[in-house]
Amino acid sequence: MNPDRFSVNQMTVRQLALPDLVSHCVRLGIRGVGLWREPVREYGVEAAARLVREAGLEVTTLCRGGFFTSDDWLASNRAAVDEAAALGTDTLVLVSGGLTPAFPDLPAARARIAEAIGELAPYAAEHGVRLAVEPLHPMYASDRCAVSTLDQALEIAERFPSSQVGVVVDTYHLWWDDRAPAAVERAAAAGRVHSFQLADWTTPLPAGVLNGRGQLGTGAIDLRAWTTLLEEAGYTGPVEVELFNDALWTRDGAELLEETLERFLAI
Repeated sequence: MNPDRFSVNQMTVRQLALPDLVSHCVRLGIRGVGLWREPVREYGVEAAARLVREAGLEVTTLCRGGFFTSDDWLASNRAAVDEAAALGTDTLVLVSGGLTPAFPDLPAARARIAEAIGELAPYAAEHGVRLAVEPLHPMYASDRCAVSTLDQALEIAERFPSSQVGVVVDTYHLWWDDRAPAAVERAAAAGRVHSFQLADWTTPLPAGVLNGRGQLGTGAIDLRAWTTLLEEAGYTGPVEVELFNDALWTRDGAELLEETLERFLAI
C-alpha cells in the first residue's frame, strides 16, 4: 500500500488535540487527515482550516452530516457542508439516522433519508462538497443508520449525479456482507466511492457496541483482500483509518498513531 494514500481519522487518536495531531502527522510524513465536526468546531473552523492548510495536510473527509430522520436535520447539514467547504475537503460523510416516532420503520426511514439527501445535494454541490452515504452495520439500524448495506446506500446515491452523491466503503460495517464486493465494483465503476475506511472487527463487542472497532490486523477482517478489491475496482483515493476504541484511547496518542501507520503499511 502506498504510504501517501494513508489518512488518519481524527477519532482514531482523539486523545490528541488537533495541533498535536497535525504536528505528529507532519513528523511521520502522513499527508491526509479525516476530521470530525465537534472537535473542529471547538477549536474553531477557520483556525482548523488554517492549521491543516499551513501544515500541507489534505482533509480527506469531514464527519459527519446526516441524521435525516431528526427534526433539525436541514440546518445542521447545511452547516456541515459549510464547514467542509471551509476546511477544503470535498467529502462530507453521512450517517443517515435511525428510527424515530415520525419514521418508525426501516422503509419509512430510508425513504426519508433519500428525500432529505435530494434536498441537500444541490446545496452541497454549490459549495463543491460531495455527500458520501455510509452504510453502517445492521446492529446500528434502529438508532444510528437505517442504511445497512452498500447496495442500499447505492440505491439512494444512484438517484443523483456521482459528482454529488456517492458512498463510503468501511470494512468494519461491510465485511460480513457477501454481496458487498460486487457493490464495490459497481460503485467504483460509476465513480461513487467517495471514501474508503479501514477498521478491524474484534469480539466480544463492548457494552453499547459503538466503540468496538479493532486496530488493524487484530480481528476477523481480511483487510488485505479489501484493499486489493478496491484497487482492482479502480479506486485510487485516500484510505482512511477510523477506529473507535476505548482501550486505544487510553494510550499515548503519538505512539498509537505510529502503530496505526505501521499496521497500515503492513497490509
